[in-house]
Amino acid sequence: MSSVPVVSVVGRSNVGKTTLLESLIAELKRRGYRVATVKHDVHGFEMDRPGKDSWRHAQAGSDLVAIVSPQRFAMIGRSAGEIALDELVEHLPVPVDIVLTEGYKRGDKPKIEVSRAACGRELLCGAEELLALVTDEPYPGLAVPQFGFEQVGAVVDLLEERFALARSSHSH
Repeated sequence: MSSVPVVSVVGRSNVGKTTLLESLIAELKRRGYRVATVKHDVHGFEMDRPGKDSWRHAQAGSDLVAIVSPQRFAMIGRSAGEIALDELVEHLPVPVDIVLTEGYKRGDKPKIEVSRAACGRELLCGAEELLALVTDEPYPGLAVPQFGFEQVGAVVDLLEERFALARSSHSH
C-alpha cells in the first residue's frame, strides 16, 4: 500500500555506493525531503554493544528492543527470516518522502548502479532494471541516464521527476 518511492543504490564492493548515498541524502535534505535509508547486509550484523542494557535485553530473549531518547530512537528486532523490503517500508515508524537502500541488487526496485572503471566495466544490472548509472567512464549505447560522481544534483532532479516527489509539509 505504501506510496513511498524506494530506490536501491547498487554496485560492486568499494565502488563508492556509500559515498554516493551520503551525497544523495545531503542533497535531498537540502531540498527539504524526509529520507530513510536501508542497508542490506547479507552477512548479518550486530548493532548493540555487549554489556549495554539493550544488548542485555536482547540476550535475555526480547524479540524487539527499542531505545528512545528525546533526539533519536532505534529498534533492533529478531526475525525468523529476512523481512521483505516492502514490509519494512510499510511499517517505518516515521513518515518519509523517499527510501534509499544500499544493496538489494537482486530486488525489484528501480536501481542506481555505481560503476568505476578501476573496479571493472561489467554492470551488475540490465538496462531494464536501472533508473540511472553513476560512473567515471560513460557506457556508450546504454539507454539509461548516466551521470558523473559530481552530478548529484542532476541525479536528485531525476528522482524528483521520476517519482513526482513532493516536499512534505512536515519537514524540518
